[in-house]
Amino acid sequence: MPPIGVFGGTFDPVHFGHLRLAEEMADALGLDRVLFIPAGQPPHRGAPRTAASHRLEMVRHAIAGNPRFVADACEVQRPHPSYTVDTLTALRAELGNAQPLWLLLGADAFLDLPSWHDWRRLFELANIAVAERIGARLMQSDAIMEPLKSEVLQRQPADGPATGPAGSVLLRAMPPLDISATAIRNILARHGSARYLLPDAVLDYIHTHQLYTST
Repeated sequence: MPPIGVFGGTFDPVHFGHLRLAEEMADALGLDRVLFIPAGQPPHRGAPRTAASHRLEMVRHAIAGNPRFVADACEVQRPHPSYTVDTLTALRAELGNAQPLWLLLGADAFLDLPSWHDWRRLFELANIAVAERIGARLMQSDAIMEPLKSEVLQRQPADGPATGPAGSVLLRAMPPLDISATAIRNILARHGSARYLLPDAVLDYIHTHQLYTST
């Protein structure tokens, strides 16, 4: 059965860096669809600047017209903080153990993985695809913690879509798009132009609802 991608984050706001990562991974892994899952109450970082309902709507605006991309409200609808391991467990219960799942991560999130709740179980629930900068060589970086390096080295390396339901790791070199949600929020707070950093539909939504304006 075709694999499915799982892409979580605060998406505060969603921007072209997120969209390009998902698109490249979808092509590289032959993903049938990519689930964009905005965090409702992320437990491992500060509270997002923007309400979860707005962040979900911005994702819906951003991915409109791409048939492979789906906005998933599962974490937004939970009344308690959501861990990625809980989301993947729920997806496994819904889709079955045979469904190939790929958790899509940026390099920074990957390096921070040992701080996540029950992080080793992630490898049992899904394959993991990491977007690394061209020439970065994450596995040889001093930034990678030994528990994570040891865990990855035990896993089946992947170089394409032909793999099982879980347990493989793919490091995918991607051209860097130096766009950050923090930078976008700062630009908007000082009433600057964020055009060409995120889709026009998302920017229109931000202006309509007066998000990220300085107070």
